[in-house]
This record gives sequence, structure tokens and C-alpha cells, in this order.
Amino acid sequence: MDTLFCATFHYFCKVTFFNIWVLTMATLLSPFAAIRGRCVENMKLLCAAIRPLKHLYGIKIKVMGAEHLNLKEPYVIVCNHQASLDVMGMVEVIPKRCVPIAKKELLYMGTVGWACWLSGIIFIDRQRTGDAIDVISQTLRVWIFPEGTRNQSRSMLPFKRGAFHLAVQAQVPIFPVVISPYWDFFSSKEKKFTSGAFTIRVLPRIETRGLSPKDVPELTETVRNIMVDVFSEMSANSCRDCLEPIGGGGLGG
Repeated sequence: MDTLFCATFHYFCKVTFFNIWVLTMATLLSPFAAIRGRCVENMKLLCAAIRPLKHLYGIKIKVMGAEHLNLKEPYVIVCNHQASLDVMGMVEVIPKRCVPIAKKELLYMGTVGWACWLSGIIFIDRQRTGDAIDVISQTLRVWIFPEGTRNQSRSMLPFKRGAFHLAVQAQVPIFPVVISPYWDFFSSKEKKFTSGAFTIRVLPRIETRGLSPKDVPELTETVRNIMVDVFSEMSANSCRDCLEPIGGGGLGG
């Protein structure tokens, strides 16, 4: 019982610290970001603010396939969505001139929403792609979580088609990104949050040139099936590739 209470206490302490860190960094960095105004270059500030968390929590992140993103042209990145920790993985691989698409509710979260807006993050109804098309036309990249909500199950939720309509409409490639499961060290259901490791795999591009809106349902399922297969493989390996000793115990881990 004492062990369970201690683990739960650590979980809430770490989650609270995560939220306080994000709020504090957003408050401190917003004035500097405001000097530039709303600009994708401000994403560098957000990424710099998030990266120290992996060291504070004692989390090791391994990135595979990042070289696939070394393109000058615009493209759409689709990634599985498990928890708030995804942002720690995202900042490890997000390319230059890339903006995430986020739920509109985030815009109204005080200084956090303000900092995200200044960084060029797009707040839209996921069924509308007009704003994202404007971003693509500026030779930017877009990062989307097509599941639409957090999911810590053994597979992935059905994908919403907005990201794929966007890619087809703009005739730009899609890069699937798969983050391995956090089960070994994090679970909101079990109230578990310890030190650990996870892997991010950037998969080869999937072309959309020549596709039309009628091809979107099949494209969506094709990409999802590829990502589910990779996720299942990574789950079976249980992050074996990145389980070298982790330095520093992190916060209460």
C-alpha cells in the first residue's frame, strides 16, 4: 500500500511539475516571442523550453530516420498521440519551419495559448484545412496528430481524414512518425511516472502527387496500417534499443 501511494504521489508531483514548467516557460518566453510577432521562428523558443524536461525526468529518447525529413519542400507529418509527453518527443524531431495543428481550446489557456499562437501553431477545427493550406503555401510543414485525442491503448484510434485531405489538396508528401509506447514508465490510468526510455521512428515519405479527394479514405487507412504495424513492432521490442543505463534519477524517479 505504501509503495502504491508513493508511486501515485510521484505521478501527481511530476504531472504538476510538467504543467508548472510549461506555464512558467510560456510566461517567460512570450515577451521575447512578441518582439517578432506571430512567426514560425518562435517555435525554436518553445522547443528550447521543452527539451530540458527529458533530463529532469530521466527520460532517454532515441530518434530513428530523422534524415527522411531533410527536404526543402513542404510536407505533412502525421504522428500517433499517447499523452502530453508526446511534446517531448516532438521537439526532438520537428524540422525547421514546421508548425503543429492543435485543438482550439489550447488557444484559451492563458500565456500557454498566447505563446503557442506567437509560435505560429494553427488552431483550427480539424475538419477545416484552409488555414493549414495557407501554411503549406508558405513552404512550411505541418505536424498533425490524426487520432485527434490522446490514446494509450495497445493500438491506434481510427484516423481523422483532415491531415490526408490537406496533403492531397496541396499535393505534398506525408511523413508518418511513430512514437513507441510509454507503458514501461508512464500510465495516466495506473498513475505511474518513472524514469524510462522511448523511441521515435520517422518513416519514409508517402507521395500524394496525382491523388484526388476520392483517394483520401484509402490513403488514410494505408498510412494508419503502416503506422500500426510499426507501433506493434516497437511495442514487442519494448524499446529494447534504447535501454542503456539512464543517468540521473530525474524528479523522484
